[in-house]
Amino acid sequence: MKIAVDAMGGDFGPRIAVTGAVQAAQDFNLEVLLVGVEALIKKEFDRLGRAAANITIIDAPEAVGMGDGIFALRHQKRSSIRVGVQLVKERRADAFVSMGNTAAVVYVSRKVLGALAGVNKPALSLLVPTLKGMTLLLDVGANANCAPEDLEQFAVMGRIFMQQIMGLPNPSIGLMSIGEEKSKGNELTKEAFKRLQASPLNFIGNIEGKDIYSGRADIIVSDGFTGNVALKVSEGVVETLFSLAKREIMKNFFAKIGFLLMKRHLKKLYKQVDYSEYGGAQLLGLNGVCIIGHGRSSSNAVRNAVRLARDFVANGIQDRIREEIAKAACPAGEARA
Repeated sequence: MKIAVDAMGGDFGPRIAVTGAVQAAQDFNLEVLLVGVEALIKKEFDRLGRAAANITIIDAPEAVGMGDGIFALRHQKRSSIRVGVQLVKERRADAFVSMGNTAAVVYVSRKVLGALAGVNKPALSLLVPTLKGMTLLLDVGANANCAPEDLEQFAVMGRIFMQQIMGLPNPSIGLMSIGEEKSKGNELTKEAFKRLQASPLNFIGNIEGKDIYSGRADIIVSDGFTGNVALKVSEGVVETLFSLAKREIMKNFFAKIGFLLMKRHLKKLYKQVDYSEYGGAQLLGLNGVCIIGHGRSSSNAVRNAVRLARDFVANGIQDRIREEIAKAACPAGEARA
């Protein structure tokens, strides 16, 4: 198996990406194709001071900045993102992993790879920790505007992911809305509710924002605008709570002692909510495997993103989605009879 990794992506550039890729190649016995400016990648190899076993450098002289707009991509034909995605299209790589500009990765992946047959819109999905385990949230940013049939397809793709990756035989599915009653929400959620309720999926009804981390549903479906806002709010709350706790602890001598006694348990708690442990978000429904990580990812996050890509390929998620969409009640763009 060969996994292409964007060496230039993320807020910290090649240092983090190369370190994580080298760790992944060693830990998972994979061949990693590091895509980026060759001289900078070799410089990181020198810093690490060890042989780059199972690593191949693919030179890409251009890099997409974290703040670059989509229009900038038209003039960057040799960016690490475009070259990496092209490797997947040409079957020189089984998957592509990037911690770079999310909008750019989504745009290029859709343009170069396209969607699987029958899929209206690939959805960006992310595993989030809950009180009962893990919940898959999708879409978290790929599609700001969706139709009811798109949300139904998201649910189908999410079910396949949770069955194959998380081992849940019949995952429950909730629809993000502003109330639990089926009459609540906008026209999109009301129509999506009807479609999901009539489908063979294990649909349990509407889910409010407060229930994302309760574990009430194994999969939560929403449009990309709503999902992305929910995700970013969640990240901000976690960071704020940990910052406030740290500030309060430093104010009091006895609080510091208590912290030292609880340090091991607090580390376990932080590990559960640390996004680096889960690697990144998956573009479900894409005609190729693409994992997108957080811009602030650590080398551990890069390593885990490569692991997720490996699992995605090994479990044949793409083939299963293709089969399930083909059997679905609505062909792309058509309403159910």
